[in-house]
Amino acid sequence: MKIAQVAPLTEAVPPHLYGGTERVVAFLTDELVRCGHDVTLFASGDSRTSAHLVASWPRALRLDGACDGLSPHILMLEEVLHRASDFDVIHFHIAQFHFPSARRLAVPHVTTLHGRLDIAQFAPLYREFNDIPVVSISDAQRDPIPEARWVATVHHGLPENLLAFHPEPGRYLAFIGRISPEKRVDRAIEIATACGVPLKIAAKVDPADRTYFENEIRHLLDNPLVEFIGEIGESQKAAFLGGASALLFPIDWPEPFGLVMIEALACGTPVVAFRGGSVVEVIDEGVTGFVVDRMADAIEATRNVQRLSRQQCRATFERRFNVTRMAADYVAVYERLVAERPHSALLSGAA
Repeated sequence: MKIAQVAPLTEAVPPHLYGGTERVVAFLTDELVRCGHDVTLFASGDSRTSAHLVASWPRALRLDGACDGLSPHILMLEEVLHRASDFDVIHFHIAQFHFPSARRLAVPHVTTLHGRLDIAQFAPLYREFNDIPVVSISDAQRDPIPEARWVATVHHGLPENLLAFHPEPGRYLAFIGRISPEKRVDRAIEIATACGVPLKIAAKVDPADRTYFENEIRHLLDNPLVEFIGEIGESQKAAFLGGASALLFPIDWPEPFGLVMIEALACGTPVVAFRGGSVVEVIDEGVTGFVVDRMADAIEATRNVQRLSRQQCRATFERRFNVTRMAADYVAVYERLVAERPHSALLSGAA
């Protein structure tokens, strides 16, 4: 099958540092190539892939300091449309940006929605574009917009050899991600302090969250139990997560998926997570972690996390969250869409 993968230009594929969507696109693309598909990846020029790379912009926008992300994405979309007839199916990962153009494509296409959807403006958008086939990354992600044309839920998956299994628990708690109000690193610090256990924080601070970081979080980092590491890359993640006794995932928002949860499980590290969005779909309560609703419960769960089997965490990752399963799920979606809508060129003059 000839497949186009259309990635955001914000980060390279895979990202050099933080970036969930681009990381998933990288894993999916390389697995599809390994399975024998002819894959073209539209992404930034500093991406690394086994597919045919179409460098839609020379360098990832976030690291390039670009202030306008719209123009590069418009140019990329124009290239995708120009080459549409080369593919059996086009898989978009760029949110809703391409919907007006995709509606006019005769080539089968699908869009994976990677972000939060509980935003008021989305409801009328998806009512208008309810002909665009979309994939959710968790069942919970769908709740705010049931009117969308959902064709599947595909949980993320990772290569089995990406992150090494650590059979013995470490002596610190881990937090990894972004410093932002919805990620609640302040909760992680409170939990670690109550338990008297060191907390290592590997997180980036986006410009949009800089004021929040300075006003609400920076003073909390003076806690002697807290070590703020900053943003880390893929090569550092196995040691960071694998060396922890638990991953703290104290979110305060409807998490669409939470890739770091399955990264922790791959290392054998259980997860203590606040209930929200996809959490109950990813974490098996009392097996791979604990799902809590209150701070007191989170503290108690963290104190008892040594009861959980790290071998079981790894086994669950291998069974439910491996890249082979993710790619097979997407191929099933592609095949269904191709069967429903025969391949042809861009519809000219379609309204």
